[in-house]
Amino acid sequence: MAIDFKTFVSVAPHVLNVRKPLMLRGRHGVGKSELVYQVSADMGLPVVERRASQMTEGDLVGLPKTDGEVTSFCPPDWLADACKRPVLLFLDEVDRAIPEVRQGIFELTDSRKIFGNYLHPDTVIIAAVNGGEHGSQYQVGEMDPAELDRWTVFDVEPTVEDWLDWAKDNTGDVVWDFINQNRSHLEHGEDFEPNKVYPSRRSWKRLNDCLETAEMLGEEHNPTIFHLATGFVGFEAAVAFNDFVKNYERQVTVEMVLDQGKIEKTKDFTINEHCALIDKMEASETFKEVMTDEQSGNLADYFVSLPSEAVMKLWQVLGKGNLDNVTKFHKTEASNGESVASKLVTILTGKDSDA
Repeated sequence: MAIDFKTFVSVAPHVLNVRKPLMLRGRHGVGKSELVYQVSADMGLPVVERRASQMTEGDLVGLPKTDGEVTSFCPPDWLADACKRPVLLFLDEVDRAIPEVRQGIFELTDSRKIFGNYLHPDTVIIAAVNGGEHGSQYQVGEMDPAELDRWTVFDVEPTVEDWLDWAKDNTGDVVWDFINQNRSHLEHGEDFEPNKVYPSRRSWKRLNDCLETAEMLGEEHNPTIFHLATGFVGFEAAVAFNDFVKNYERQVTVEMVLDQGKIEKTKDFTINEHCALIDKMEASETFKEVMTDEQSGNLADYFVSLPSEAVMKLWQVLGKGNLDNVTKFHKTEASNGESVASKLVTILTGKDSDA
């Protein structure tokens, strides 16, 4: 059974705290490496990363040296580092490594040593692979039961919310808003056709970085955006993204509603568009600060105009912020005379609060 990233981050330390090796399996481009670095930061450990797929036996055990009539091996720098101090040893693409390297990793995972070199007692090991449930889509080697038994294995299937939570600090508003409102374009979840470009979480980040460096994210009618997007995320996603960018100037921002009271801009919104705007409110952490009276009034005008599903979503988001906002907002009356409290009562009971 696959787990999301938040669950993985919560369970991984329990495995690593007893110094057992951990294997992370999942599709390409979903953020496995980012997840490993997040775990390392949480544990306060530097990462020593090696791509097992690029290693030979010599890269694993080091070079031979002689001492009189005795021959031994000088450990490679990464292994020496993992033996001298506590690190998170990140072995990527283990299922693409040659058999000799994988056999060597056996000893590391089983006995925490290789060719007489013992890992530091506080060094931990995490591997990342593409095998498992999606293994048939990749050119990877299968792991037999004995090899797999050396690892504590977690299959990960991150949610869209996992990416949106990470991306709010790592991508521009245009890319974040597009994925938030067009979630099916975040990544391809079915089988892959050979040689066809598909979107992935990683490719959206790369496209974002390219557009930000070129200062194109504020340009609504630049044809280069479409061509770049096609190269990064494929034709279908590029078409949708290009159309979104062209119309981005008509997007409603959190500030328009909360600070400027431009509720009329949302009058033709669908339920999905309302929910997307509320997601933006949550991502911007707007409600961590106490709202002004004006902001509370503007939000009340928006609140009473919402369909019931969006009302409850906004109320839940508000409750995740400063609790003073909840108390204050509950007592607020919209400009049309309807109060927040009465709107909630009507939705929860199905009856008019004044009846």
